[in-house]
Amino acid sequence: MSLASATGQLLAALARLITGAQGHWKGCPPMAEQRIYFANHQSHFDWVLIWAALPSELRAQTRPIAARDYWTSSPLKAWITSAVFNAIYVSRTRSTPDEDPLEPLVEALRQGDSLVIFPEGTRSNKGEPQVFKAGLYHLAEQFPQVKLIPTWIDNVQRVMPKGEVVPVPILCTVTFGAPLQLQPGEDKRAFLERARAAVLAQQPGGGWD
Repeated sequence: MSLASATGQLLAALARLITGAQGHWKGCPPMAEQRIYFANHQSHFDWVLIWAALPSELRAQTRPIAARDYWTSSPLKAWITSAVFNAIYVSRTRSTPDEDPLEPLVEALRQGDSLVIFPEGTRSNKGEPQVFKAGLYHLAEQFPQVKLIPTWIDNVQRVMPKGEVVPVPILCTVTFGAPLQLQPGEDKRAFLERARAAVLAQQPGGGWD
């Protein structure tokens, strides 16, 4: 077993130990098919929690999106995100006006990878997700065959609130809902509002029990 693989197993075990990392598949079963898991975003721990909640056989093909400036700011962060999680780095600001921030995501989807993304684009401490940015719509438009899975992470803001670096043991859940698809003729605003509502619906007591 490689060092990266062993580290991944250790981090998944730690995440489950600290949070429980309970995955609830209420709208779809875990399957080895290409998917985009899109979720609420409240801490740097979010994608680790989703990754830990996935069955081990799905982790290798599921790649999280990581902010380049934060996750490459030290050799350890860069190694964990690249070697252990096979993350896709994205820039939060464009280096040139012509730069397409979706390009690395598009390339990963063309290669057959699944993704974990946060359509808000930044973390929020308001409880409910902020308005979704257009990236999810454009990916749905370019890859209609990829299943879009609304995902709600519960309690993670109490494990690692914005600005904190040490996780606190709190029971968390990750709820995966029924797949969405872009409907024929559906405009960007309507789709993004529907996608955001689907994420909110996965909250405990949100109507999927």
